[in-house]
Amino acid sequence: MGRKLLVTGATGFIGSRLARALLARGYEVRCLVRDRRTAQAQRLEEEGCEVVEGNLLRPETLKPATDGVETAYYLVHTMGRGNKGDFARLDREAAGSFAAAARGGGVARVVYLGGLGDQPRSRHLRSRHETAVVLREEGPPLTYFRAGMVVGPRSESYRTLRYLVQRLPAMIAPAWLKSPTQPIAVDDTIAYLVQALEVPASVGAEIQIGGPDVLTYGQMLDRMAEVLGLRPRPRVPVPLITPWLSSLWIGLVTPVDAGVARPLVESLCVRTVVSDPRGMELFDIEPTPFVEALRRAVSEDNELPNGRPEPTAPWRPRA
Repeated sequence: MGRKLLVTGATGFIGSRLARALLARGYEVRCLVRDRRTAQAQRLEEEGCEVVEGNLLRPETLKPATDGVETAYYLVHTMGRGNKGDFARLDREAAGSFAAAARGGGVARVVYLGGLGDQPRSRHLRSRHETAVVLREEGPPLTYFRAGMVVGPRSESYRTLRYLVQRLPAMIAPAWLKSPTQPIAVDDTIAYLVQALEVPASVGAEIQIGGPDVLTYGQMLDRMAEVLGLRPRPRVPVPLITPWLSSLWIGLVTPVDAGVARPLVESLCVRTVVSDPRGMELFDIEPTPFVEALRRAVSEDNELPNGRPEPTAPWRPRA
């Protein structure tokens, strides 16, 4: 096809899959990474990606990444280890640096994946939306996808569900287990990101995406138990448990990093359901039911050593 595309966050859960999907469609794919060795470990260069090292908080390193690129995918957020809870500021700085580099490099369009939730109390979800605002106001035209929980084996939300079910014969039930969400399969998410290249109406648009099922997190725990062949786990209601206590509980029971658990729990307290489905109607995608998305994720998990989800470190800037 001869169109050069840039994927930032290319070694992450979504980015690595997207890079491979774009290669499979015949696009030229450039991957922006902080450390070439990580890309080599994931065989991105071997599979055909052009790998460029750069740091989003060091604008002078970004020109080689954006030059000659038609469309850039922005799949980076800083929530996690090493940022002392200041991920919102780092997200804004990184987005501003990238927006300027993309505009200066002649990039025609940026595609960004953020989160669902209107005016959320969650710092994480607010930061994801603020990133979109910076990209839209300071960079090229933006396609802004908004999704809730993405179901796949390296998703932190998915890993939390699986480990809670596998490790606890019974569990406390904080109020956030009643929060509704509209999960989406990772394969469907990738399909939206790829198809956006061929949907002119998506340029400059904000598009909410989700699967066909609206569920509470408690219902998703029960579906996870079903897929794993386990009995649904009894839950003891503790409605007043705080997000801070919930994050400690998740940190003890699951492999989710402590730097991720607190903002993750805050986002679980928010209703993350598609409120405007019109954007999805632009795409030719048959949504995958939640249970089928779980089965695919669990099957992929079980192909890894010991049947355990692959550990993954969130992106964080170098000093």
